[in-house]
Amino acid sequence: MRFTYRCIQCGREYPVSADRLVCEECSRGQRPGMPPAGMLEVRLIGDPGAPDGRGDTWGVHDLLPVEKKWFPPIPVGNTPLWEPERLRKTMGLPQLFLKDDTANPTGSLKDRASYLVAAFARREGIDRIVLSSTGNAGSSMCGIGAAAGLHVRLYLPAAAPPAKIVQSLQYGAEVIKVDGTYDDAHAESVRYLAEHGGLSRNTGHNPLTVEGKKTVSLEIFRQLGHRVPDYIFVPVGDGVILSGVYKGFEDLIALGLADRMPTVVAVQAEGSSAIARAFKTGEFDAPRPANTVADSISVDVPAGGYFALGRLQRHNGKAVVVSDEDILQAQYELASMSGLFAEPAASAAWAGCRAMNREIDRDATVVVLVTGSGLKDIDAARKGVMLHEHH
Repeated sequence: MRFTYRCIQCGREYPVSADRLVCEECSRGQRPGMPPAGMLEVRLIGDPGAPDGRGDTWGVHDLLPVEKKWFPPIPVGNTPLWEPERLRKTMGLPQLFLKDDTANPTGSLKDRASYLVAAFARREGIDRIVLSSTGNAGSSMCGIGAAAGLHVRLYLPAAAPPAKIVQSLQYGAEVIKVDGTYDDAHAESVRYLAEHGGLSRNTGHNPLTVEGKKTVSLEIFRQLGHRVPDYIFVPVGDGVILSGVYKGFEDLIALGLADRMPTVVAVQAEGSSAIARAFKTGEFDAPRPANTVADSISVDVPAGGYFALGRLQRHNGKAVVVSDEDILQAQYELASMSGLFAEPAASAAWAGCRAMNREIDRDATVVVLVTGSGLKDIDAARKGVMLHEHH
């Protein structure tokens, strides 16, 4: 296998290297208030070693641009695919599955990206990683960084959920609380990187964040017996997890292991729906201040916006917008009917599945991507319990 970086806008290719995060040409066309221009994706060239596409001779690591020996000793991925009996009955979907990424070491899917970024840093001899986060990407990089022996500097909004801040501090990271929004924290992290160096693990900025997240699709494919599901519901904020889900299936198709793309449904909160709006109109509008109970998918300007929008358009994806009340009800239903306690952002995916239930064939294979643990944001969960008591 060989790997290169390729610009998602102009197609120009670059070698995979620590100092290359965006396309030189296209990033010059950056417009204020718009998602980052000139994003790069990892392109893989070669053969995974499965002679007939049925042979199970390839592993998830074979499809990643960093050799297995560089990954830190922490068990990321291989998360369970639940078969929720009671939800299947309630929804009338006997082939409904929950992909439980709360089972990752720091409690969220973001560990998949941090794991690859940490392996890359170790291979390149870089010991400092800098990022901004509303919480999960930060606590994830701090935890994986602890296992890898890396120094992590994290910028986050002072209003981030306390559990995520405490988690990051417990991992021994350097945490800088910023008075302001995620976008302010992001700007400070970029400024620090420019002045002091280090490897950026900013979501959507570092191409390896999408690449790491694609492993969730590779696992789902294998767990379903080398089958592509009909639907995958993905909670969407900046669009990077969505891009990763698509990237995994694109790679499987390119390698001749899978023969079709699932219908990927982008689920957004009403108060943070930039990608759903752009999917409807074909282009991004002026940023609106995000406001939703689902902090992990609350963004004004989606960092992976162009990547996510391009994939939704190319692969006939769908977008669903759900209210905060829908999200909190979905959180309670998911926990009380399956035993899986998810944070609001992850519960949004379940709310999207509920909203689209009538359109789905009864025998369809449906996977709901549960991206983060409910223990990461107890205040939001408390609101959901109170809401349920009122009903």
